[in-house]
Amino acid sequence: MISTISTVEMHTGGEPLRIIVDGVPVPQGRTLLEKRAFLRDHADHFRRFLMFEPRGHKDMYGALLVPADHPDADLAVIFMHNEGYSTMCGHAVIALGRYALDYGLVVKETEETAVNIQCPCGLVKAVVQTHDGITGAVRFESVPAFAYKLGQYVTTRAYGPVELDIGYGGAFYAVLDAASLGLDVKRSATRDLAAAATIISAAVKEQVKVTHPEEAELGFLYGTILTDGRFGNEGGPSANICVFADEQIDRSPTGSGVTARMAIAAARKQAAPGETCQFESVTGVIFTGKIITQLRVEPYNAVTVEVGGQAYYTGSAEFTWEDGDPLAGGFLLR
Repeated sequence: MISTISTVEMHTGGEPLRIIVDGVPVPQGRTLLEKRAFLRDHADHFRRFLMFEPRGHKDMYGALLVPADHPDADLAVIFMHNEGYSTMCGHAVIALGRYALDYGLVVKETEETAVNIQCPCGLVKAVVQTHDGITGAVRFESVPAFAYKLGQYVTTRAYGPVELDIGYGGAFYAVLDAASLGLDVKRSATRDLAAAATIISAAVKEQVKVTHPEEAELGFLYGTILTDGRFGNEGGPSANICVFADEQIDRSPTGSGVTARMAIAAARKQAAPGETCQFESVTGVIFTGKIITQLRVEPYNAVTVEVGGQAYYTGSAEFTWEDGDPLAGGFLLR
């Protein structure tokens, strides 16, 4: 039985964020990764209850705030979605920046306020803009990001051999031009793009070993990003669609995906430090990306990336479990 769970509802670029305010106990564990593992292994019914139908849907996204164990963090977060628990989420960080100020987790400054958010991938430093006391746009500096594979080939039944890049931006993504699959991110049906991206993700997971050099729990492919073949500094934004987890479609440009794309661009000498690039989602919303620092995450050349966007409130809710409801625990239609 689950008692009442209270949430605040937001979206960034159309991508939902269900912030869990009350009703879910703090998971056991000393570190954030331990808390994430406990929730996954021993209390996953809370995720299914909130993400799945009838309270959610296949593309719902959630955030559970927990005590931070990083000394510089203002708050810590566990991300959740239709398949499980992600390591990084840029659209959620943008929304949580506003939430942290508006709900008093961090004291609001006059024009800009720093909000340090501990994510499973590490500390992410956000800055929230304020105008006349109202919070607005948010930008954040990513954890170190890097190009993991450039010009990697995978074999697929549907498309034959396919060339792609794999980048890490707090999570690992396969990135490729949709045209190489006979598709167009602006004109092709979303369901066709999602199906193609799912085929690519499956091929990469089967054929390429993905590991993080510093933390084993971060070493898995999170999704595939199909692009328009352009980059976001070529006279306009680069359109892309990100399909992650269990065929979940990101309505936003994908903050961690923008970070991964910028890391790949840095490795390919397509973007210079300080240069602002733009990325457009399936809803037409724009995120910006800018390389801030260059460093090493052995054995890779790495960068940190500043991603900018805007989140909005959509409401609040109280979700309950009624005795005798056979679907109270949640379900998904495929």
